[in-house]
Amino acid sequence: MAVGNGPEAVEDIAAADAADIAAAEAAHRYPVASGVRLKVRSGPGTQYQLLRVLPLGASVPINCQKPGEWVTGTYGTTNLWDNIGNGQYVSDAYVKTGSDGYVAPRCA
Repeated sequence: MAVGNGPEAVEDIAAADAADIAAAEAAHRYPVASGVRLKVRSGPGTQYQLLRVLPLGASVPINCQKPGEWVTGTYGTTNLWDNIGNGQYVSDAYVKTGSDGYVAPRCA
């Protein structure tokens, strides 16, 4: 990082901040099961609106989790649903979290 008050110093600080943010976000992402194009729903169940389908090899952030419909998937049977964005949920049965329980706070 440059020392001083010039534009280069501001650019270096902004680049460092962006790198810190990217590293923090990457640290809290979980991989979707191999070979699965996971459906993103508007709520914690298959009856909720389909919003999109994630591509193969995707990883997702888990902002919070909540109980919902029971689903059997690659990583077992669970009723946990992961909030991956505003109003966006995926079944935890297809997300490799390394746990059978909560890995994030419960959604309000």
